[in-house]
Amino acid sequence: MNTLKVLGALMSYPEQDLFGYRDDMTAILEQEQLLEPSLHDQLITFINDLCARDLMDAQSEYVELFDRGRTLSLLLFEHVHGESRDRGQAMVDLLAVYNDNGFELTANELPDHIPLFLEYLSQRPVVEIKQWLGDVEHIVGILAVRLEQREHPYQVIFQSLLAVTGATVDLNKIRSSVAGEVPDNTPEAMDKVWEEEAVRFGGDDPQGSCSPSMPRANEQRVSVASIKRNSRPN
Repeated sequence: MNTLKVLGALMSYPEQDLFGYRDDMTAILEQEQLLEPSLHDQLITFINDLCARDLMDAQSEYVELFDRGRTLSLLLFEHVHGESRDRGQAMVDLLAVYNDNGFELTANELPDHIPLFLEYLSQRPVVEIKQWLGDVEHIVGILAVRLEQREHPYQVIFQSLLAVTGATVDLNKIRSSVAGEVPDNTPEAMDKVWEEEAVRFGGDDPQGSCSPSMPRANEQRVSVASIKRNSRPN
């Protein structure tokens, strides 16, 4: 299911290579036809608009969106476990799944990074894909709704991911639950986060020394070279 690979690439930190694969990404979406026409057209428009942008502007906006705060984190387990010990064990377990299926990560890649997760799933059988994505559809729904509330074009990627998997998550319920959220991407909110991390770093929490060095979304790298090699549907 190469559409997942396209969605993962679009969620990744923008690089010039990604812009160069615009035609290949649109070709995959046209060939697999996994989205209803309206959503398909919106996603194609997003691809064209993104790839027509100045690269540095696109990168700057990406960092502001996904790295300035945790509400739009692209790390799955950050939404589930926060900074608890359980997050580390969940990543170990997911990494074991990757290794068992011959999917290798580099030293700087986190297994719960959504674009990487989608790249892995794009190589798996459909039944397995739907099972995994069903397990995380609520997180994807939250991200879609938060981007929708910000009226940001990136929302279409997450809406497309929900549509591809036939997700049954109640988006109206999520809209109600996040309606009163306080923005966590302001300078004041970011200062508070760093103050909390500094306390954990200097305290007795054995996890604390790891938290500040966790790679953020713009430090993750998902290869887009395989998009061209896999421009035919599986």
